[in-house]
Amino acid sequence: MNMSAGKTLHDVYKSKLVTAAEAVRVVKSGDTIWYGTFNGQPIDCDKALAARKDELSNVIIQSAGALPPAPQVALVDPNHEHFAYHSWYFTALDRALCDMGNVFYCTINYHECKKVVEELGKNDVAILQVAPMDEHGFFNFGPNASHHHSVSMSVSKLIVEVNSTVPRCLGGFGEGVHVSDVDYIVEGSNTPIFEYPPNVQPSANEEKIAAYVVNLIEDRSCIQVGIGGLPASVSHLIAQSDIKDLGVHSEMFVDSFVDLIESGKINGKYKTIDRGKVNYTFSIATRKTYDFMNNNPALASCPGHYTNDPKIICQNDKVVAVNNAVELDLYSQVCAESYGTRQISGTGGQLDFMQGAFESNGGKSFICLTSTRKDKNGNLVSRIKPHLQQGAIVTTPRSVVQYVATENGIVMLKGKSTWERAEALVSIAHPAFQDELVREAETMGIWKKSNKIV
Repeated sequence: MNMSAGKTLHDVYKSKLVTAAEAVRVVKSGDTIWYGTFNGQPIDCDKALAARKDELSNVIIQSAGALPPAPQVALVDPNHEHFAYHSWYFTALDRALCDMGNVFYCTINYHECKKVVEELGKNDVAILQVAPMDEHGFFNFGPNASHHHSVSMSVSKLIVEVNSTVPRCLGGFGEGVHVSDVDYIVEGSNTPIFEYPPNVQPSANEEKIAAYVVNLIEDRSCIQVGIGGLPASVSHLIAQSDIKDLGVHSEMFVDSFVDLIESGKINGKYKTIDRGKVNYTFSIATRKTYDFMNNNPALASCPGHYTNDPKIICQNDKVVAVNNAVELDLYSQVCAESYGTRQISGTGGQLDFMQGAFESNGGKSFICLTSTRKDKNGNLVSRIKPHLQQGAIVTTPRSVVQYVATENGIVMLKGKSTWERAEALVSIAHPAFQDELVREAETMGIWKKSNKIV
């Protein structure tokens, strides 16, 4: 942090304050631009950059997890003559943009983000949405630490777009940037950051799956869960159980953590590292949760290269990682990010946490999915398949999978042979598909005549 002699923080702030249109003038043809992730993506500067479309060519925008409003740079140039918009993780908005041909997916294991940015990336300009500057001259990244600090320290020009609706998320490290390291400050229009719809109701099958998982969670476990009906159900059942003294080391801070913290179920007393803290790197939640996160010393906003590093994760005892899947095959290969060739989410941190949890002393990792889904014609389709559908992406290799749970049961696959894995997976498939799966397993040479469906 270098401050000119005699200048106050207010003076420095004012000297760097510009309009969005003025700030994005630094972008040149051929540049790579880093947008913030999730709720850290700029809004006013994005519109201003999109307005410069005809002046620019071959500009690459790197981002992750687009949330409303849609990035204008991905809409104004569908032929990619001026902008190419890349995303490290697909939300529903990214999927829609990709279906239109406006977004390209960029795969990464989340814990690698720092190295990718600092050693492998092209770093010209960053535009990040931040909370207002505090009394010490820091702009906080809000619920989007991710790789923002690495980006801030690597780019030639840093633009911050201030939004007063962004909560100040503290407690860890790499959660903000000082005004002295900023080139341009834009006071945005304060568009409220995106809120995840509250009260996502789990299905009956998700509740059954959650019950299998919670039955294996012990006191003093350190948990990681994601967003949606199943994690909400896991948290609900924990709240009703006798489980106590939980810790959290998670990629995502979710709504359900708030109630568990306030009830005392989560206290972090027995974490091996970061004792007493709830670690996370981003959050997409309700306003209630954002308000809970604001200036909360019990929480620790940290970069993704810390929260998601398996070598860090495993330092806590009894790590429990709960992750979803789209489908898996009888070899236990997990697809968690695509329907065939259609990208729907991302690699994210699933592999990071599954490896870290298993390496943890007493740790457990779970792949959870309902046994069936309905296709576009309303037909029931098994999500446990002989082979992943053509084009499906293997998010987690079979060697890493430990527990798999459906509404029909839970099985442990670590150390099992191919035929033992096939037998176990058929046992938790939907009964309507079990005979067909057995026939396919026989054809594949991973079935023994002594196998039984139990």
